[in-house]
Amino acid sequence: MKNNNSTLAFLLTIEAMLHLAGQKYFTRGQGYFSGGNVRSIIVDEESITAKVFGSREYRIQLTAKNGKLDYSCTCPIGNDGDFCKHCVAVGLEWLNSQIENKNFPSKGKVNAKATTQDVRIYLSTLDKAELVEMLMSQAKENELFYNRLLLRAEKNRENFLNLNIWRQAIDKSVYLSDFLDYCENDDYIKKIDNVIDSINDLLNDGHARETIELTEYALLAVEKAIERIDDSEGGMGFLLNRLQEIHLHACEQAQPNPEELAKRLFDGEMASNYDVFYRAIDNYAHVLGEIGISIYHQLAKAEWGRVPALIPGQGRGNSQYSGNRFKITSIMETIAKKSGDIEQMVDILRRDLSNQYQFLKIAEFYQQAGKRDAALNWAEQGWKSFSGARRDTRLREFLVNAYHDLKRHDEAMALAWESFSEQINIESYQKLRQHANRANQGDFWRKKALSLVRNRIQSGINGKQTNIYSVQKFSDHSVLVEIFLWEDEIDQAWKEAQAGGCSQGLWLNLAVRREKNHPEDSLKIYKDQIESNINLTHDQAYQTAITLLRKVEKLQSIVGRSEEFRNQIEALRIKFKRKRNFIKLLDKESWS
Repeated sequence: MKNNNSTLAFLLTIEAMLHLAGQKYFTRGQGYFSGGNVRSIIVDEESITAKVFGSREYRIQLTAKNGKLDYSCTCPIGNDGDFCKHCVAVGLEWLNSQIENKNFPSKGKVNAKATTQDVRIYLSTLDKAELVEMLMSQAKENELFYNRLLLRAEKNRENFLNLNIWRQAIDKSVYLSDFLDYCENDDYIKKIDNVIDSINDLLNDGHARETIELTEYALLAVEKAIERIDDSEGGMGFLLNRLQEIHLHACEQAQPNPEELAKRLFDGEMASNYDVFYRAIDNYAHVLGEIGISIYHQLAKAEWGRVPALIPGQGRGNSQYSGNRFKITSIMETIAKKSGDIEQMVDILRRDLSNQYQFLKIAEFYQQAGKRDAALNWAEQGWKSFSGARRDTRLREFLVNAYHDLKRHDEAMALAWESFSEQINIESYQKLRQHANRANQGDFWRKKALSLVRNRIQSGINGKQTNIYSVQKFSDHSVLVEIFLWEDEIDQAWKEAQAGGCSQGLWLNLAVRREKNHPEDSLKIYKDQIESNINLTHDQAYQTAITLLRKVEKLQSIVGRSEEFRNQIEALRIKFKRKRNFIKLLDKESWS
């Protein structure tokens, strides 16, 4: 292999993999490599394919393509296009083999590994009959390989392509006699994927029209099969996406009747429970052309005409709301967005006014179009149409900002105060202060908010009851401590913590903030938290205890009490001698 800037030898390096994977996935990949999880690695001149075994089996390919490192893995992270731990493991396995070959370069060394090119050279020495027998022998042992050969043979028949053979292959690949568990579905998905490979080969050989028919048949078959499989990792969804990609490419080549295609796409999108042909009007627009798009629009409008309007108080849980309603609404929104007509979009949204978010969407569309009066009108109408737990805080926030923009600050602050009163926490306090500053009334609303917090702490209730789940209890002064820490009032935060207590995280925050001027206070907090963490009895808590001990060592050295720290370490060793993992962590430190 030549060592230039477009080969695997140049592109596949430790540095490149670390950059692509990030430290977390690179470290995990190292573990897979060290554990011998990489199997069935095949090296070609510019590509590497392999399997990595963990809780499941995944297939990985690394390729030097157009001067860049291309990669794929069948795991969920790989399906999202990321360089996963499995890719790292395969890359490290290949790099290790390169080192071995350099260490044993001479012919005949047992460590030198045969490559794909060696296999190719060997096969070229066999005559045709031997190759046929070898392939037939392999086909008898490997059902996937046999089916692939069978479909290739069918495709190779002159003047006649029997699609029934292909449909039968699809049916056979998706057939299940019983529900398939998560840990058993790898081979099943591979079997279907193998048939899809053959359908794709059919397209590449110029059979675009036949490919359209077969992909549509396969899409229905795979969708039905999903109901009988635990597809937690999305393997079946990957197959659906692949079939749709092949279908689109086939339509681009074959240019089928646009009216018929439009009807099949619309019917498929409406019937699917797994987003098959989702947003077809966008994805297939260049294939459908004006005629097909027009037919699609007609079908959508006819279906839309059967959708009843929903009004405030008429919930989505009733019989008038269904999956079909959701699908046709999505289709109509896509059509309206392409038209650019805001009133057309509003007409679609107002068909369902069963919740405040619909009012908010209409208000936002008008606002983006520069129609502020219409936006405010819809927002106010939506706010008045609902009460209590059915109100959407996002709509309220929209109204608050709209009132501020119109200099109607009193109305804005009334709603902002209502929001804060319903749920008191640091986030709602920060939001209230933000709005108060816009109204140039910061001091007034700060005092009022702090007074309400103290009253709620005294009563033990945090927030006005809007439903049975929303009431939270004040058990300490944590909210006040958070507020004063956020305002950089460290001494006041400390007083609140001393007076009413706070959460462990806030105590540690206080300790960090008081280390410089009040090291004794910080020492006390750290010491209290150390034993609490050790008693949690898990490694992460032990590590936290060690981190706190380092802080204690530093502070006691500053205040001139280093001997006290050594005594504390010894006391911990005695008290927690049975916690071996904690003691091991202690032993790694330099403390005597």
